Formats: sequence, C-alpha cells, structure tokens
Amino acid sequence: MTDRPDVAFDLLSTQLLNDPDLDVSLTATGLHVRGRLFAYLDGDALVADLPRARAVDLVGRGVASAVAAGRAEPKGDWIAVSDAEDWPELAAEAHQFVGEPPVGMDS
Repeated sequence: MTDRPDVAFDLLSTQLLNDPDLDVSLTATGLHVRGRLFAYLDGDALVADLPRARAVDLVGRGVASAVAAGRAEPKGDWIAVSDAEDWPELAAEAHQFVGEPPVGMDS
C-alpha cells in the first residue's frame, strides 16, 4: 500500500466504491454499507466493526487494539489496526459483517 494512512484509506475507499456489488458509500464519517458505518480512518489506523470473536482474536494477537464505540452503535466490536497491509482484508470482513441483513430478512 503506502506509508501515508490518508492515501492508503483513499485507495481502500476507491477500491470498495468501484465494486458495484458491495453497496458502499463514503461520507465524512467513513465507509458505510446499507447506511451503517463499518470502517473509518482515525489518525494512522483503520477502525472497523467486526464480530466480537474476531475482534478479541486480533487484539489478543497484538494485530489490533480495542476502540470504544463512539461514532456509531457497533454491530460487534470496534478495533483499530495501524498496519495498512491488513486494511483490505479487515475492511472486507467489516463490510460483510455490518452489511448482513438481519436474521429472517432476505439478502
């Protein structure tokens, strides 16, 4: 990717926005799917909403740090990851997790 977090986030955002199957939008608060925030840039870290078990695993392995919910009500747990190499994978996971329709609803 790049050493500049803002450029890395712009590249990630462009990649997600250019995929017509993903239903991603970008606002001043970050990346959204179906109107729900799933990832945003905070300083030099990507902050993403992931399932609790995945978030706990990433924090436990030192890949991420826990983040208190502040920008939006999380579906799972917010984590922050500074290594931009991990951002595409984690953003994709957060997108899928947050964008899942509620149980009993059609996808």
